Amino acid sequence: MSIHHHPISLQAKSRGFHLITQEVLQQLPKLPKNGLFQLFIQHTSAGLTINENADPDVRLDFETIFNRLVPENQKGLLHTLEGPDDMPAHIKTAFTGTSLSIPIIHGQLALGTWQGIYLCEFRNHGGRRQLVATIMD
Repeated sequence: MSIHHHPISLQAKSRGFHLITQEVLQQLPKLPKNGLFQLFIQHTSAGLTINENADPDVRLDFETIFNRLVPENQKGLLHTLEGPDDMPAHIKTAFTGTSLSIPIIHGQLALGTWQGIYLCEFRNHGGRRQLVATIMD
């Protein structure tokens, strides 16, 4: 088995849930015939998840629910020096997680028909995001 790491840089995105499957794949070499793809985000205020890739309303609904669960300016939060969106962003990231594992089959990510990789941007101005893709074959 061989392991290869590839840095991926994503352009700054607005707060919300963004499909990044193609943006990630464009920054990678050709995938092996079979293997495992692991994607890790190097941040604590943005996450990764896999979900619906067709209807954009799904991404808007995610944003609505996450903001209801963890609103900004919530009383009792102590970590507030970086703004009212920072601590809620850390909590939301704990919900989504920071890494994904996807099988590689026949040279492609084995995502389901309606699945895509999301960047979950929880900051109002998160900036560029750095990821590390690991390919094991």
